[in-house]
Amino acid sequence: MKTHLTIPAAILLSLLAVALTTGSPLFLMLAIMIALTVLLCLAGVLWASATMQVSAEIPEGTVYRGDDVVLLLKVRHRGWIPIAPVQLELATLTGDGRRIIRLKNLPGRTQTLQMPLHAAHVGVFSSGIRSCTVEDLAGIFQRKILPERTEYTLTVLPQTFETEPLAMAPGDPGSEMMARATEDLNAPSDIRTYQPGDAIKKIHWKLSLRKGELMVRKFDEPVLQEALILMDCSRPPSWGHPQAEADLQDALLETTASLFSDQIRKGRTVRMPLTGGCPMDVEDSMGISHAFDALAHVDFSASERFERVLVMESRRMRKVGCIAVVTARLNSPMVEMLIRIHRIGPNIRLYLVTFAPDDAGMMPLIARLKQSGTEVAYVTPDPGK
Repeated sequence: MKTHLTIPAAILLSLLAVALTTGSPLFLMLAIMIALTVLLCLAGVLWASATMQVSAEIPEGTVYRGDDVVLLLKVRHRGWIPIAPVQLELATLTGDGRRIIRLKNLPGRTQTLQMPLHAAHVGVFSSGIRSCTVEDLAGIFQRKILPERTEYTLTVLPQTFETEPLAMAPGDPGSEMMARATEDLNAPSDIRTYQPGDAIKKIHWKLSLRKGELMVRKFDEPVLQEALILMDCSRPPSWGHPQAEADLQDALLETTASLFSDQIRKGRTVRMPLTGGCPMDVEDSMGISHAFDALAHVDFSASERFERVLVMESRRMRKVGCIAVVTARLNSPMVEMLIRIHRIGPNIRLYLVTFAPDDAGMMPLIARLKQSGTEVAYVTPDPGK
């Protein structure tokens, strides 16, 4: 608790000195009134701070980038001695700043304040009320309270846009191969009892004669090729401003989310490995909502160089028909690795997220990729919506 007793104490001592010197009851009464006022101010601050109840909540815990949401603040205290308006210190949505709010003094009543927040960037943001300051009307006593359970969490999901269809490598069987799966007689995996509708050519005649009933062969279904989405989860290159870095991250996440959702809608098998603080191997079976939530939790703290991620994924190319690579940086090792993967078989499309698509330093690398048959697309970040 902070106190500013210098002036009240000086006035009180002066009045007492004059009262004792002159014997005047008036100065003595004034001194007593000053003392009672100070005590009343102290009691008001202690009473209000001891009964203070503060809460902060967001009705919608999940929104999309660019949406607006309302933060509900509720404050109540049961002290009836007048005090100055309560001061709340709130952390900003990104947690790197603060905002000061003064409330009215309504003892015994709950004050509700609606504070608009703008979800400018993709991510998971946890914030809350840092402190609550109670002060008397005279400004003599001040007490700061650190309220508990006032933290709120807001998950901001990426927006999506339409992407060009990804082409599978030549020889991809697609749905046609799946349709012929039950007619492929080269990979029997089991035997079962005949059921009406089974093809005659599937009947195992020798075994049927031994068992005295019709038995048919079961066959392994061929493995469909999958679409692989690789996003660079390391910190994007610096453009000299924190806002630019945040915009790059949004563009990376939203490009990846758009690719994933488009492949899901086309009924393709999709895999999207994410690295960093919350590593996860996202697959199409998890659904779009789960994938978007995983993207919102990407913190771009991956310590491994993206080239290393490409090397590790190159060892799992057996089922991959096409690869979409989303990154904000490009260098010679990455280019060589992408060319090597393309030679293995899958088609590759590179999405380069940059503010300068015509950067002369990138042109030789882009030309090398295009010459090898790799598609290149540019994504320009959209400054905070």
